Amino acid sequence: MSGNIFFVEDDYNFGAVMKSYLEMNDFTVEWITNGNEAWEKFKYGIYDLCIIDVMLPGIDGFTLASEIRKIENDIHLFFITARCMKEDIIKGFGLGADDYIVKPFDTDVFLYKVKAAIRRSGNLVKKTDIIMLGRYEFNPVSRRIIFNGKEQKLSPKESALLQLLCEHKNEVLAREKALKIVWGDNNYFATRSMDVFITKLRKYLKEDENIEIENIHGSGYRLIVGKK
Repeated sequence: MSGNIFFVEDDYNFGAVMKSYLEMNDFTVEWITNGNEAWEKFKYGIYDLCIIDVMLPGIDGFTLASEIRKIENDIHLFFITARCMKEDIIKGFGLGADDYIVKPFDTDVFLYKVKAAIRRSGNLVKKTDIIMLGRYEFNPVSRRIIFNGKEQKLSPKESALLQLLCEHKNEVLAREKALKIVWGDNNYFATRSMDVFITKLRKYLKEDENIEIENIHGSGYRLIVGKK
């Protein structure tokens, strides 16, 4: 099993040990030590699981998780912290955490929890529901696009947005509709996030010159397939 983990921990000794441990078990780990930096990096990454300490420099872990939930409501999330007060645990689960892990903890049990979360994220490839998109194959179940045998993994929201564009292929997809369906909100953060995701989808699909995601000013976007 493999997967991309977003790990936010300001304790350098503990963070280095955990990063190495997870990488030894075939996970790719993006380790950040500051809450503000973590928020900036998360917006441009693709992750299967977030593991976040609560006490961080910059914005704290609870605030970071709340902002992450605004743009990736379905990403799996663990809090890992020394804070064990009942109100903290309740707050963590209230923010949508899959687990609230108090230090110190059993690393073997922790690893099984990580593997279970990655498995639930749909990381295992399924050979169904393939959408042909020009010269690309798009599997919204496994969240992958394939071009000439090369795979690109998508985040849950990238996949949902691309699927919505495919459903409106060569038609205008209204911005408000996309925000409501994919993000569940049309606030500033969701709008900015969608703009970033559109840019990323264009990058993923750039190998086929007959595919274009067009801006329709004041309305939304149009996925054009077979434009030449």
